[in-house]
Amino acid sequence: MKKLSTLFLLLIAVVLVTAIDADAQRFTKRKRYGSIGVSLNAMNYFGDIVPEPDFTSLRFKSTRPNVGLSYTYRFYPRVSGRASLNWGRITGDDMKSASENEGENVGRFKRNLSFRNDIVELSGVAIIDLFENRSFYRRRPDFVPYGFVGLAVFHHNPKAYYERGSHPGLSGNQDIPTGWYELQPLGTEGQYANGEGYPTPYKRLQVSIPFGLGVRYRLDRNWDMSFEVGWRKTFTDYLDDVSTDHASKAEILAGGGSNPKAAAILADRSAESGFATRPDPSGTPYSSVPYYGEKGDIRGNNSDKDWYIVSGLSVNYILAPRIRSPKFR
Repeated sequence: MKKLSTLFLLLIAVVLVTAIDADAQRFTKRKRYGSIGVSLNAMNYFGDIVPEPDFTSLRFKSTRPNVGLSYTYRFYPRVSGRASLNWGRITGDDMKSASENEGENVGRFKRNLSFRNDIVELSGVAIIDLFENRSFYRRRPDFVPYGFVGLAVFHHNPKAYYERGSHPGLSGNQDIPTGWYELQPLGTEGQYANGEGYPTPYKRLQVSIPFGLGVRYRLDRNWDMSFEVGWRKTFTDYLDDVSTDHASKAEILAGGGSNPKAAAILADRSAESGFATRPDPSGTPYSSVPYYGEKGDIRGNNSDKDWYIVSGLSVNYILAPRIRSPKFR
């Protein structure tokens, strides 16, 4: 994936520079125009809670909705700029990310982690059309493939759902209420634990590089419809709140997270998976499946950052430019 994304970004950059240099002197302001659009999309993610962090791991049962608003302005015959505001959700579940018949993924069923994450994204991208339009918007091509690349800022907030009583062996005063829990303030990998060697808390405001491909179809004089697929290369490994190793539950309970008891439970869900458990070696009442939950046990893989993908349809209305008539004196 890294090689593919790097090659795509370099190709788009070369085409963008070439298109601007060739068209800058031959496209008058009277031919420039803007459009507003709405989009309805599907959203997926690639990270630690999928069988493999690549395109082959797409699971339709984990697809969630995404909606957006945008403003696009055509600067040159092939080049436009677009600002977008999108809201969407990604999700992942070890119990649903692979089939029980796939023996190589039994470890994911034992780990039993899950999450959902609502993402609000503000982006700006450059769009490069394959077919140019050197005339007014009324004479634009009926069908245009295009690519895009840009920069985005997004806010994310991973959460996990817990049902009271699902952790075997816990008494009422050791359990937590049923509901959704924000994971970043808990420090499930020891970010707030009273111990050493743990990662620092991650930020919920992040930057990504959006890029992708699309096709645009002219519906009538002022309306276009587009379909596109866009990848977001992020610089965080915590879209799913999973990245490194398990922390000691005793050190989590002694730490300064917003809810140490919830952090200890949600850091390790293996006891809820149905497999045989063991007492917690650190002395807490929170048991776990062997090779899960003890300090140093593998929880995630921090060698690759998380990705998310947005694909879907958009409808755009062209704002006809005002053409001023020449004044005579």
